[in-house]
This record gives sequence, structure tokens and C-alpha cells, in this order.
Amino acid sequence: MPTVLFAWRRTPPPFLIGGAEVTQQLLAEEFRAAGWSVLYLGTHQPPWDAAASELPMMRRHLALQGVPCEQQDDELHYQWKGITCHAVPQPAVEEALCHALDRVSPDLVITAQEGAADLCAMGRRTSRVVGILHSVSETGLGVLHGVPHHALAVSHFVATRARPHPDTGLIVLHPPFVKPVLKDDPRTGDLLMINPVAAKGSALLHRLIRRLPDRHFTLVEGWWDTAEEFAGYDNVSHVPRTYDMTPLYARHRLLLVPSAVEDAFPRVIIEAGLCGLPTLGARRGGIPEALGGSGMALPYDDTEAWTHAIQTADQAELGARARRRAKQLTRPCLPELAAAGVLDR
Repeated sequence: MPTVLFAWRRTPPPFLIGGAEVTQQLLAEEFRAAGWSVLYLGTHQPPWDAAASELPMMRRHLALQGVPCEQQDDELHYQWKGITCHAVPQPAVEEALCHALDRVSPDLVITAQEGAADLCAMGRRTSRVVGILHSVSETGLGVLHGVPHHALAVSHFVATRARPHPDTGLIVLHPPFVKPVLKDDPRTGDLLMINPVAAKGSALLHRLIRRLPDRHFTLVEGWWDTAEEFAGYDNVSHVPRTYDMTPLYARHRLLLVPSAVEDAFPRVIIEAGLCGLPTLGARRGGIPEALGGSGMALPYDDTEAWTHAIQTADQAELGARARRRAKQLTRPCLPELAAAGVLDR
């Protein structure tokens, strides 16, 4: 049985912060379903705040899911959908990776994000290493400094920004997606935005909220809680961070993705499309690529253009186009990796 080891400095499944976590969890699940032995090494301390520990939250969540776990000192061990997961403190990640490499000699090591170059270099001593390029930021592209054997860019946009070593093969692999289970409920909601922070376009969002007092905005917590920032509006509802977005996608009419930064390939566009929810997105980064002609790409800071688009959008027509586009990406990814030479056929 071949073995793949996911190793990074963020949480292992099923704990999600953003699109990178979801993408890697779905890849890990696909490897397991294909008969691979899957190990997932992560940490319970965020790389941006190593003094904080998510151990109590992780144990509570696993207990609610009926998942047995074992804590040894400050390390957590458990099985998630057949995936062997380990969460260790930030300072122990490299030692834990070294131990895993010696113990299981994985056929493949997959790493990404913060500090991934060092993990990549360690993995190269024993295994074929794949680095996932989740963004065009220094964090997202940093794994390339470790010279992985293969680099998976999550979009063509990201691939254009990557500067891999000649020994690194660069491949575009759009993220994996799964079809949601939908109920035939009416669309009682109006406008939906996820992660309303400055980088994702909150400045434009404030202007739209004021410009369209007769439209209702549902804002979903993302990186951090911004509810207080929008508390003074009568036409805004705030939803805490949730792992199951399907009910929200299914009952709203338009998704707003007005990012002020160059997003790589926003998963929310495809996830919403699978629920028939079309997107109005900024004409920046990988957003137009994710839309694939299914929604509307607008200047990220043009209040008039966004106001007009919201007022005139044909939800039924755009929703049908969004669903067709999204279904194209509900495919197995391992055959694409095999065709690209990442996996042995």
C-alpha cells in the first residue's frame, strides 16, 4: 500500500480556517479512498500565534463528532475518515516530521504554506515531495525555495507568478470539490459575503450596504470576527464561522467576492455554484478564472458598477451557468496527478 504524508504548520483535518485547509483535506480523503495509507501531520498552534493552542477546541470538536482521540503531553492523535492525524506544537513539527519519515518512508510528501520550504527540504531526503501553491503571497509561494519535485499551482494565475527551480515541475491543478446534498428550499436570503475583512473587500462592502438599504447582506465570519464593524447597519446579518456552508449557499441569491487582493482561486465561487448561487467577483487575480464565464467580473473598487450589477443580475440565468461551471470541477484529482507524472501510473 503506497503512503502519502501531508505535513505543514497548520491544523490537520477536520479543522478548517480557509481554502487551503479544505483543498488539502479533500485531497487527503481522495488518496485514502484510492487505497493509500494517509498520514497528516499538523499543529494545534497557529503559525501566526504560536503562543496560542487550539487543543481544547480540537478535543471538544472531535468529541462532538464521535471521533476518539488520544492526547500525550501536548500532542494529539486521532483517525479522521481513515486518515491518521497528528497535531503537535509548532516547535515540534520538524522533529515529528523527521520521525515520521524514518518510521514510514512515505512514497509522497505534500506540504504548503508557512515554513514549508524547510519541511520540503527534509522530505526530499527520503521521498518525492509535492508543494502546493495556494496563493501568490510569500507564504503561498515560499515552498518553492525548498525545491519540491513538483509544485501544484491551484490556478493558471498562480502558475504565472511562480518561479520554480529548474528541478521543480510546475503543474496546474484546480482544487478538488464535492457535490453537496441539496434540499429543495426556497431562496429566502439575498446577498452573501464570506470573510468580510479589508483584504477581501470590506471597504467596498460598507459602501454597498449604505448604497442599497433595501437589500439584505448576510456576512459570514472568516479569518476573524468582524461583527462589531457592521453592527450599526439595519440591513446586515452576521453568521459565525461555520464548516457547512451549503445551507447558506442554497438560500441566497448572489455571492459577493469583491477582493482587494489577488486571490488565487476562491473555493467559495465553485462551492456556491454547486448550489446554484452565482457570484459577482472582482476582476483580480484568479477570480475570473474561477468564474469561468459563469458570473460577473467587476472592477474591485467601482461602487457604481457593483451597485448596478446587484440591481440587474438575473439570478436564475446566472445560477444555471454557475452550476454548469462548478460541476466541471467535481472530478477526481488523482488521475490528473498521474497524467502529470506526480504519481506512478
